[in-house]
Amino acid sequence: MGRTASLLIAVVLILLALGIVMLASTSAAAASARGGGPLLYVQRQAVWILIGAGLAGLVARMDYHWWGRPPVPVLLVGISYVLLSLVLVAGMAAKGSVRWLRLGWFGFQPSEPARFAVIVFIAWWMSRLRRRDGDLWRGLMVPAAVTGGIVLLVFVEPDFGSSMILASLVLLMLFLGGARLLYLGAGAVVGSGLFGLAILHNPERMRRILAFLNPEKYARSEAFQLVNAIYAFVIGGAMGAGLGESIQKQYYLPEAHTDFIFAIIGEELGLVGSLLVLALYAALFLLGARIASRARDRFGRLLGWGIVLSLTIQALVNIAVVTGCLPTKGLPLPFVSYGGSNMAISLLMVGVLTNIALRAGSVRGQGLLRDAMREV
Repeated sequence: MGRTASLLIAVVLILLALGIVMLASTSAAAASARGGGPLLYVQRQAVWILIGAGLAGLVARMDYHWWGRPPVPVLLVGISYVLLSLVLVAGMAAKGSVRWLRLGWFGFQPSEPARFAVIVFIAWWMSRLRRRDGDLWRGLMVPAAVTGGIVLLVFVEPDFGSSMILASLVLLMLFLGGARLLYLGAGAVVGSGLFGLAILHNPERMRRILAFLNPEKYARSEAFQLVNAIYAFVIGGAMGAGLGESIQKQYYLPEAHTDFIFAIIGEELGLVGSLLVLALYAALFLLGARIASRARDRFGRLLGWGIVLSLTIQALVNIAVVTGCLPTKGLPLPFVSYGGSNMAISLLMVGVLTNIALRAGSVRGQGLLRDAMREV
């Protein structure tokens, strides 16, 4: 195994270890409230990590070109459409949204595997073009329409945050794939307008925006999580209150073990611990980008970049939300937050990225970003 792949796996393992430790610290009260032992969520997370590790080990040994062989990309997208449609008619409701499917004892979020399906489909479609094709239909409309349907289904669950991230990922991958910036810019403007209208016509989303702009006014309602997250960072200071010594996790900060676990990291481990987490995600991006840019072929480069962008964008948005830089939205911190579907798919994607690294050899691939900029 190459040095870059080994370092990537090491970074992921450190994040997983940190996540388990922080989950043990933050979830005890929530687990007890549900009638379980203090390690209930830790045990469940461990099961999902094992499932994800098994998937990662399997796909790391599979030639990544398998994902680009017809009909695999189309089949993945088709399955995603079916599962996301089932969510709308037979999904499980939680916290005002219907995002889950339950098959017996097994429950999962279809939007997570759909994210991987989108990455595979765009990588496959754009790599099939023999040249930098500026044609509006072939270069943009087909992949945008196919993946845009998935974005729409995620949006109407409703899962506003995930749909925005997915839309951003689609635009970035199309850009790296060679779609003209003029077309992408027009699509981004239209998409932003539609998302803006969705916010204006939804009172709850409008309140979240207002709470983001004036958290003190909404400190006991929509900004409750944000205000208590900021308090957690203030309490933590530079060195932290100490592992297990968080005050905010004692029912002051909802979702402390899921979407807002970074706030508890800041409280217990301080600014030092928070910066360490940021450094780990920066390393994840740099190592993943190195692997993607050195892939032997165009499909591998697009697939690798899609995976890297998916993981790091989600991490950055989560951290931005918790620190008050973006309005509150429910997104887990990859490899750290409690959440089975996200954990399993994130580890699977790391496995695919590892296989890209293993097959890259010493050949340096052509830079997608450099080539894309030539099309601007």
